[in-house]
Amino acid sequence: MAVLAAAALLDELMGRNRNVLPNEKVKELNWEDPEYCKYFLVKFCPHDLFVNTKADLGACPKVHDEEVRKLFEKAKGHRKIQYQEEFIRFCTSMVNEVERKIQKGRQRLALNSKQEITPSNPAQIQRNQEQINILNERINGLEKEAEQAGNDGNVEQAQGLMKLCDQLKEERDALKKQNENGHWSATAELAAAQEKQMEVCEVCGAFLIVGDAQQRIDDHLMGKQHVGYARLKLAIDEVTAAVQSARDERRGVRDDRKDRDRDKPKELEREKSERRRESDNKECDRAHREHRDRSEHRSSSDRRDKEKDKKDRDRREKDERRERDRERERDKQRDRDRERRHRERDRDRDAGRDSRSSRHSHHRR
Repeated sequence: MAVLAAAALLDELMGRNRNVLPNEKVKELNWEDPEYCKYFLVKFCPHDLFVNTKADLGACPKVHDEEVRKLFEKAKGHRKIQYQEEFIRFCTSMVNEVERKIQKGRQRLALNSKQEITPSNPAQIQRNQEQINILNERINGLEKEAEQAGNDGNVEQAQGLMKLCDQLKEERDALKKQNENGHWSATAELAAAQEKQMEVCEVCGAFLIVGDAQQRIDDHLMGKQHVGYARLKLAIDEVTAAVQSARDERRGVRDDRKDRDRDKPKELEREKSERRRESDNKECDRAHREHRDRSEHRSSSDRRDKEKDKKDRDRREKDERRERDRERERDKQRDRDRERRHRERDRDRDAGRDSRSSRHSHHRR
């Protein structure tokens, strides 16, 4: 402990790199190095809580460095959560140990209260009197045996029997005294017990006198053990909440990343659609501007174009009428040709019949 204190003083006066040679590279601080105390980085080192008390854990073998702790506080990630969980486990084991101590203290007080003797009731006095009568009979019998042994010359046996008689007489006298004192003796004992009634501290497990002086109560509350175990319980709650918050944050980051990955194709498609829409809008604007420019330049020639269109339309209509006339003429010509062919076929058919008739008449003659 003294060596660590001296090293810390030298670090403060000369810097932590006081032993580094000019040509050596200065080592960067890393809170994950095994030389640093994990518990000190997370909150505090339990070895510092109970110095010179019954719960003293001894000097911590690790290094306590404030600058390294600042690096740890800024850090994030799973490794930091592991350090915090290890701190919680160690502190919880110490709290569980003091809880067992508190439970044993309660059991001890309960057992002591049950073992208190209160012979103020008549039944107890009657039992004591019966025991006194039995002891009187045994004492009388032992005295007779001792006297007989002395007469027979067995001195050692006689002395042993008399010693046993003295013990039984003491037990008998104690029972007589209890019965004589009776209720007043029991009341006095009960008052004395109540005057020094004890209780167990729910934080550190120490025995306290009920109704003790306020100064003694304050001294206990400010003591190292009471303050140390109170800090342990509070630190467990705080670090547990910090771990849960860090896990929720990491889970939220993972969910956001998954959502982004899942929505990334849709986002890319939306971006493409937006770019296409912007491109189409630009093209439409450009076409509109060009059309407007052309319209401005062609405004003077619109009338000529309309007249030309009208002439062209009239010419097309005239050509269409001429074409329809030609078509009707061609239809008429086709009808005339068809009628001529029909007449020619009729003449040929009639001529053939006349020729066959003349040949038939000649043969008959």
